[in-house]
Amino acid sequence: MKRRLIALAAERKAALDAAQAAKDAGNQAEFNSQMEKAANILSDINDIKNLMAEQERQVLESTPSEAELRDMNAERGTQLMNHQAVRITSAEVLRGLRNAVTIGGTLVQPTGADSQIHGDGAAISSILDMVQVEDLTGLGGYEVPYLISEFDGTPANITNKSGVARDNSSDPGFGISVIKPLEVTTTSYVDRNIAKLSPANYYEKVHQMALRALRRKVCGLIVNGDSLGVTPTMYGIKNATNKAGSAICKTDTYSSIDENTLDELYFAYGANSELGGAANLLLKKGALKSLGELRGTNEKARLFKITPQGNGNTGIIADGGVQIPYVLVPDLADGDLIYGNPLHYLLGLFGDYEVRIDESVKAIERMHTILGDVAVGGNVVEHEGFVYYSTSVSAG
Repeated sequence: MKRRLIALAAERKAALDAAQAAKDAGNQAEFNSQMEKAANILSDINDIKNLMAEQERQVLESTPSEAELRDMNAERGTQLMNHQAVRITSAEVLRGLRNAVTIGGTLVQPTGADSQIHGDGAAISSILDMVQVEDLTGLGGYEVPYLISEFDGTPANITNKSGVARDNSSDPGFGISVIKPLEVTTTSYVDRNIAKLSPANYYEKVHQMALRALRRKVCGLIVNGDSLGVTPTMYGIKNATNKAGSAICKTDTYSSIDENTLDELYFAYGANSELGGAANLLLKKGALKSLGELRGTNEKARLFKITPQGNGNTGIIADGGVQIPYVLVPDLADGDLIYGNPLHYLLGLFGDYEVRIDESVKAIERMHTILGDVAVGGNVVEHEGFVYYSTSVSAG
């Protein structure tokens, strides 16, 4: 279905290109025919997307029985203990990224094992739980067409236009968001006493740590993209670019955080006929602190009320009557502010997650190293799906 989706997207683009050519040539009949074809293809694309979404929902909700989990964990744990690599399937990774990173029950410490196995660290940014995630296993890339501009109506005097072909003065504009696979490596460390656990619990701990490392790495890629060259392999929100090389998101600079910063972001986002819905403010903890330090004219009352929620890296900023949800993203630069709907970013998984154990890298520290390799990709798939502000540097 994914290959069919890509083929349909290509067919739709070809139909739109043909419609443009027909319009330029003044061939109204061919223009109408190609636009009808493009509309029918879009309907097919939406049907397939809905089916894929339902299948993904079933994957997320379906988990092995407790007995099956024990057997699978024990088998994989034995493999890891014997210095073999295991593959966490893309479906399992999808569940792990979307839900809790443990895979059944709690980590039990059997008799004789050190109960002080640490390393889970602080909460990871929740941005990964908010974006779209799709399993793209088997694909060499993925293209997502998106609408840049819609049809505009053209008023005309009925008397003057009677029997005259109507002009299509404003045709829709489309862009293509490209998602390509990027190899991502992850590294995490656990105390060597983990080897005293049973194979099943050994694997669960490794699985948990490996997915936490992946979540941490991918959170940074979602906002920043990769830095492998002038043209990234994986696009983040800050550098999101379509196939034609045009920026997908709005960008601007500001000198410092002040009482008008949130207003500027809030009203810059979305179309002229709406205020952007379901949008979140992505920022670093220091920027949130700067917002909280702003005071009114009496120098005592805070301008913004900040209320943390959930695991502490999400919350609400109350700006008068406006409630702005925020998400802390440590990988952003200090002056970066991003505002938009996280669902406008699509993260793709291009295969299984290979995990293995190395006992030599940190041997002197008595640590085991968990190494992982996976291919992921991503890009913004909505025109101006985010507003990105960064601080400008003033002379002197």
